[in-house]
Amino acid sequence: MENIIPFTISNLVSITNHRSGELKLGERIIIIPKDEKISDFILKSDAPFVLLGIPEDIGVKANYGKTGTASAYASTIKSLVNMQHNKFCKGNKIIFLGHINVEKEMTKATTLDANDKEQRKELFKLVEQIDKEVSHIIRVIVKSGKIPIIIGGGHNNAYGNIKGLALGKGKMVNAVNFDAHTDFRIMEGRHSGNGFTYAYENHFLKKYFIFGLHEGFISKIVLDKIKSLPETLKYNTYEEIEVRKEKNFDNELNIGLDFVKDDPFGIELDLDAIPGIYASAMTNSGFGVEKARQFIHHFGQHRNASYLHICEGAPDLDLSSSNHLTGKLIAYLITDFIKSKMLN
Repeated sequence: MENIIPFTISNLVSITNHRSGELKLGERIIIIPKDEKISDFILKSDAPFVLLGIPEDIGVKANYGKTGTASAYASTIKSLVNMQHNKFCKGNKIIFLGHINVEKEMTKATTLDANDKEQRKELFKLVEQIDKEVSHIIRVIVKSGKIPIIIGGGHNNAYGNIKGLALGKGKMVNAVNFDAHTDFRIMEGRHSGNGFTYAYENHFLKKYFIFGLHEGFISKIVLDKIKSLPETLKYNTYEEIEVRKEKNFDNELNIGLDFVKDDPFGIELDLDAIPGIYASAMTNSGFGVEKARQFIHHFGQHRNASYLHICEGAPDLDLSSSNHLTGKLIAYLITDFIKSKMLN
């Protein structure tokens, strides 16, 4: 794990706001000591969760999206460490690993224009490099018997998450994705819109359920692909559930879980599905925050829920004094997941 920039005690102290009579998560979260080998420490620790950041937006840029998702990790941890350590959520259940060093790739990406065909190919290659790092780290965490919690970054990192989980488990795995889009676009080169396609075609992804698709953003090609693979791909739409009331939200949660639960599965949540949240493809219509939190709780409490990935949040796009709120939401979602897993 030489490409990890570890989170240090000094990092933690600098962002934890101590207050008399209170105990914050940041005062109990586990930091890997400097003299310890990361993989050995994770293996021997009793903490079940490992928190990883991927501060990049290269996959988003390669998919013609708005950059800014690189800022979500830093914003999130500032909120997370200042939540209360109490009976509902305990900091000593979390190993704060740090983040993947993507500085070289990010610097290179700033010189590239996605609208130029040849330069876009270079962006694809940068995403592939990050894929390798993500899948390696997730594999190590999973083989150690721990549950990764990943803060993106773009949704391109779903591929590395799924591949890493499959390699760690030694078999194909499943995924459920709370998203306005399928991210099952053609394999034209790696970007944030085709992570699940690559995971499926490379035989890491067995079953994939997309929760809450927006009907105006599903191409006919992808719909035809889904129709041709009924044992592998299933979905529902936001309009079916919330607009036309043809389906019930709670029932759909159960249907989605039934589809993926027989094998280890990853939980993916794209923040561009939630109205008003600053993201690479911000929306003004979709499931609200409460529904997103219920989604994570419902799937997280199953024993086969094997990682959580929250992506596409872009606090840097919010130029107001409230630009910390995207990170605060991600922190809520992380603690919802941890609480759901601790019910087992």
